Amino acid sequence: MSAAELDRARLEELAGRWVQAWSGGTDFASCCTPDVSYEDPLTVDPVEGVEALEGHAGRMRLALPDVRVERNAVALAGGPGEGFACLPWRLAGTHRGELAGLPATERFLVLQGVHYVELSEGCVRRARGFFDLHDVGVQLGLVPSRGSLAESTLLMLRGFGMRRRG
Repeated sequence: MSAAELDRARLEELAGRWVQAWSGGTDFASCCTPDVSYEDPLTVDPVEGVEALEGHAGRMRLALPDVRVERNAVALAGGPGEGFACLPWRLAGTHRGELAGLPATERFLVLQGVHYVELSEGCVRRARGFFDLHDVGVQLGLVPSRGSLAESTLLMLRGFGMRRRG
């Protein structure tokens, strides 16, 4: 096995442990450094440390008790050895518990995203999650969908005028 193939295999293994940790199948200590730092659109301040990251993911799992987090594409690395990687994922679950102050909506949610991670000794040292928070709001019934009459009405009321379709 070449060094590039070995690096690819290690990255794929890490990506698998990462999504398992989000799903609750393993803990973040299996894929993160003890001083891991994490941010996403739901965090106000960075989450620092494995225990705090476990708490953040645990709150998500309580809000979406049937959550499934899975890989939806191959992990991409910035080069051989240590460095940076992108870990694409797909989340699906029913919003049955409070999340970030929002009571349960009982709506099913499907979300695509990516975690951009900095690696250290084969583990995640820093991670930043990217996903469409507006789409989450639409799926949970909190904001109108793009191009809808409700969106046009809100934009008109805010002084932005009507959007033309087509």
